Amino acid sequence: MSQQWSPEHAERHLRSLELFGMRFGLDRMHRMMTVLGSPERSFDSIHVVGTNGKTSTTRMIAAILERHGLRTGCYLSPHLVSYSERVQIAEHDVETHAFAAAIARAAWAAERVNRTLAEDDHVTQFELLTAAAFWELARRGAQVVVIEAGLGGRYDATNVIDSRVAVLTNVGLEHTRWLGPTLTDIATEKLAVLGEDSVLALGTHLQPEVLDIARTLAAERRAELLIAEEAPADLEVGVRGSFQRANFALARLAAKSYLERAGLRLSDDAVRAAAVSIAVPGRMQVVARDPLTVVDGAHNPAAVAALVESLPELLGGRSLALVLGVLEDKDAASMLAALLPLCERAWFTAPPSQRALSPATLASLARQLGFESASCESQPAKALAAAQSWARTQEGGAAVLATGSVYLVGDLFARARELGLNARLTPTDGHVERSHSAQGGGSA
Repeated sequence: MSQQWSPEHAERHLRSLELFGMRFGLDRMHRMMTVLGSPERSFDSIHVVGTNGKTSTTRMIAAILERHGLRTGCYLSPHLVSYSERVQIAEHDVETHAFAAAIARAAWAAERVNRTLAEDDHVTQFELLTAAAFWELARRGAQVVVIEAGLGGRYDATNVIDSRVAVLTNVGLEHTRWLGPTLTDIATEKLAVLGEDSVLALGTHLQPEVLDIARTLAAERRAELLIAEEAPADLEVGVRGSFQRANFALARLAAKSYLERAGLRLSDDAVRAAAVSIAVPGRMQVVARDPLTVVDGAHNPAAVAALVESLPELLGGRSLALVLGVLEDKDAASMLAALLPLCERAWFTAPPSQRALSPATLASLARQLGFESASCESQPAKALAAAQSWARTQEGGAAVLATGSVYLVGDLFARARELGLNARLTPTDGHVERSHSAQGGGSA
């Protein structure tokens, strides 16, 4: 194939596929892999599934393995600003021109697959992205790739791999339309990625019914089942939040399991080096100091609860202004119930998505919870600017938190220069922010 695409062409093509929506099933992906020469068979893989914490855990596993001398890749979703963020080699996003070439190659394969499908069937955006990622990572000589599932597991486009290790971070009630109405249903769909004679690494504090499903499936597939322990108290993790320490403990367990299956030993020095270097953009990331401004992609009640638990240590007693944007399929009422007790003011906005919940609806839900100090601003950038202006007028200082959707965070990152935000996609400041009154700690 001699066709060359620019990064802009690749992004336009991917956006055009959003119009066709999401379709479950693995037949299209298997056909794509065949046309591309089965790139997924050229590297080992670790498959990460769950409701929250997948991106952080995926990055952490890759960081540990990279420091054991393995050429390690990552496939992540979603992205913040550019689709190219989803494919990493050696902890760096692939170059935009290389990503564009991979998308062009996958689009070429998709054309051929689409000719074999029914008229109303076609390769989806996520399938094309996944195929491009596998092709590029194989081309770059990745030895092991840590792969974050998109939605669910059983029929997720990523489930064409044969992973030595499967990782379940946690399970919450989300995407029930596709995955089922109960935790048991959702866990069953996610854990369907578990292969024969593999390892299943589980996060801490899973619900009893989820543990039962995990044990049953592990026994059926002769898989070794392991449960992460708490991270050692003296382990310095370079991202904020107690929930990130739990993610790192799970990542360490998964990496150790993979290395042992490969005949290698886990190095404590490599683990510590990985821990302090971790960067997870858009997760409790400080993007401004005057006023203290934090962005976090928490987009469901469980993620918000984890954020709320760690947030006070970062705020150091400051008052808080909230900028919130949520998609319509999320439990916004529960998210508000957790966030609003920490806030003095709120600005409700709309993430850049056709599925965005209206700011007026968020304001109505807030009033039902007895919170009246709120304004509506449809544009996230203007909402953030208004919240920052208010925070600067508060005696003793105040902070701003923008959260509720990865789409919201991505929009702010894309406008970082005009907003004066230090919104690096590879942040170098991994240490906890402390005010003079803070007691330490932090949140990621």
